[in-house]
Amino acid sequence: MDTASRLLLLLEVTERGSFAKVAEHQNIDRSVVSKQIAKLEKDLGVRLLNRTTRSFSITGAGNEVLRKAQELKALLSETHRLAENYHAEPKGTLKITSSNVIASRVIQPVINEFQRRFPLVNIELQITDQLVNIVGDGVDLAFRVGELKDSTLVARYLARNRLLILATPDFIARYGDPTTIEQLAKLPAACYANSTIRVNYIDYFDDNNQSSRMMMNANFYANDIELIQQKALSGDCYYLAPAMQVSDEISTGKLVPIMQQLKLKDFAAIYGVYPHRDLPLRTRLFFDAVKEFIGDNKPVWESNIPNFEYMYGNENRAQWHPTNINLL
Repeated sequence: MDTASRLLLLLEVTERGSFAKVAEHQNIDRSVVSKQIAKLEKDLGVRLLNRTTRSFSITGAGNEVLRKAQELKALLSETHRLAENYHAEPKGTLKITSSNVIASRVIQPVINEFQRRFPLVNIELQITDQLVNIVGDGVDLAFRVGELKDSTLVARYLARNRLLILATPDFIARYGDPTTIEQLAKLPAACYANSTIRVNYIDYFDDNNQSSRMMMNANFYANDIELIQQKALSGDCYYLAPAMQVSDEISTGKLVPIMQQLKLKDFAAIYGVYPHRDLPLRTRLFFDAVKEFIGDNKPVWESNIPNFEYMYGNENRAQWHPTNINLL
């Protein structure tokens, strides 16, 4: 391993927070990481990290060297991107991360067609609802719901994310078809929750067009919207569904939109996120393919819901859709 490689290894250690995590990510022994950092310190003649048995801290010299390591990583990435854009055909590995529902309804169908067109592109798709270190994990594209908090990344708007309230005919036969918020609040519901958020409420506009919130009577939580839908299909509860997650359940009568007169707020929009403005050819072409699949104004998945444009106040809603948001 040369000095440049050791500098990048040092940078990864500080980004991941431990020698063990770097070793696991690179599939090498932890002692190898430690020895290479020690060799870097010997070559440079300065101590870069103060180590304890469980943690480390960065020295003053280490901070200066880290800045150079970051510049080196950026230069190498830019060089690779520049070279790739001269290829007649995109190739190499494209690393993507996405939440489950976006992956299954949008990303995977695009991947299938994309790799038929560009067989030299290999794709790694990581499914997670958790926040990912896009730069540290080497992710090329992330598809997420909601705007970014990390201002060092770039986000581009893809589509609105509208909601509806769904239940089975059996559920309606058992509990009745609610016509007021008070009635809906009493009915059992299936809700989304993970380690950081709990969506057990419905945001809507009341008769005076004021923002309001109804807490749901949740009797089931899951961190996968597909499992929540399966619970609702049992007839035991209703659920708040993103329109993206609906396929033929409404057109076949398995699920029925209830409380259609309620003016629901849109959920956070869907964005594509990437670490640099200057995208490699394969990344840029894949993003464009996703955008084309979704469509410009009306997202493709809303076509699965008969008369959706007349439900939940959609007909009176402004058709706002930004085309590009750079969070830099």
